[in-house]
Amino acid sequence: MKKAIIAMSGGLDSSVSAFLLQKSGYEVIGVTGLMLNTPEAAQICKNARLAADNLGIEHHVIDVSEEFSRDVVSYFENAYKSGRTPNPCIQCNKFIKWGRLFDISMEKFKADVFVTGHYAEVRAVNGIYKLYPAKDEKKDQLYFLYKLTQNQLSKTFFPLYAYQKSEIRELAAKYNLPSKSAKESQDICFIQKPCTTKKYLTEKFGVKEGLFIEKSTGKVLGRHNGFYQYTIGQRKGIGIAYPYPLYVLGINAAENIVYVGREEENYSNSLQLKDLNLSYPCEKEFSAMIKIRYNMEAVPGLVNTEAKNVTFDAPINSITPGQACVFYSKVDGHLIGGGEII
Repeated sequence: MKKAIIAMSGGLDSSVSAFLLQKSGYEVIGVTGLMLNTPEAAQICKNARLAADNLGIEHHVIDVSEEFSRDVVSYFENAYKSGRTPNPCIQCNKFIKWGRLFDISMEKFKADVFVTGHYAEVRAVNGIYKLYPAKDEKKDQLYFLYKLTQNQLSKTFFPLYAYQKSEIRELAAKYNLPSKSAKESQDICFIQKPCTTKKYLTEKFGVKEGLFIEKSTGKVLGRHNGFYQYTIGQRKGIGIAYPYPLYVLGINAAENIVYVGREEENYSNSLQLKDLNLSYPCEKEFSAMIKIRYNMEAVPGLVNTEAKNVTFDAPINSITPGQACVFYSKVDGHLIGGGEII
């Protein structure tokens, strides 16, 4: 019998994934990372244990709070402090789920496969492991998985790839799984409602009064309480009455300046990358469909892996340093790779 280690949160997707693994004949063991030393994090571990008990599977809590603090929370805070807009979920996947939890699953538990409740599909194509979109296009999560390596992909399985989210809820209700009425998880798990990212950062860095400057003229238009409260392309929250709508066009962290201007000034046809990661070896230059934000339609462009730059077929708005730029095949939509925008 093959052994599957599943990362469990106690939520709907991971619980149904564990159930589907059982039905497929795997020996299933649940693991949950204790991300923070908070009541909320402890409750997640408790929920996961209840879900595991309900399914009758072994469950382990693994303390990853040190790694999470260093590689996810500190990364998040330092990015904002330097004027970038980070994506902590991608970091968490790299350093926590496919970092510590994956390593323990393979080394300690001798797992055949590592499993999560992500909506994606791993396929072996001519000896190369590739990530393909899930059936439910609205839940597709390839964007957050671009840092996975061939070794990790070869040992990863996503049971939900063939299901719509509605079908997952139906399965949970039909088999009375404890997560059947679970809500969607938050985007940033370490910022609990009613706290917002803006409030979190203000508490962390304090109020730091700076200037709003019109980028095209250099004119001072007003004052703000900290550059880290803004991101490229933002319109709401600027609070300046002006003859035309103002958008954030740039951030100077060193001088605490937020540059604003017209929406049409926020377009560019190219960007630079750092920390480029390709799922498999590629040509130096190739055409692809590209996303610079998770919740956008992919657009066509040209990727140069040697120069680490991307050129779009048409100008694109709100290119944001710190966010991920991710490439997909024009032929079948599989994930090619990505990098961080600089």
